[in-house]
Amino acid sequence: MRLSLNTPVGIVTGILCLLLAMTVFAPTSKAEEQLLAPVPGKVTMVDLGAKSCIPCKMMAPIMEELEKEYKDRAAIVFIDVWVNPKAAPKYGIQVIPTQIFYNAEGKEMSRHQGFMDKAAIVAELEKLGVK
Repeated sequence: MRLSLNTPVGIVTGILCLLLAMTVFAPTSKAEEQLLAPVPGKVTMVDLGAKSCIPCKMMAPIMEELEKEYKDRAAIVFIDVWVNPKAAPKYGIQVIPTQIFYNAEGKEMSRHQGFMDKAAIVAELEKLGVK
């Protein structure tokens, strides 16, 4: 069977493919773009991963705790690279999860690949002056 755009099935299929392409390749909004950058004026930890990745799932409760504990002292940001596909090339990552630590001026200070426990994250934040 040959699919043609001149048939109702072909038209519906074409529309569905177009909607799928628009969803997958949708441009990042300005708000998402700002979220991807280190938070100006704050030490920032960016964790790049995916909600479906096992080590990322293991880190999720740690990230939630850190976000609450460091709310006013540091920015703790999770970026799902499947939701924000431009993030991986922007940050130059090849493995998830990857954690990147920035000083308050936005300069990358360290990077870690793979699962990172809470004590190790706290130690990195302390190296950057966060108490």
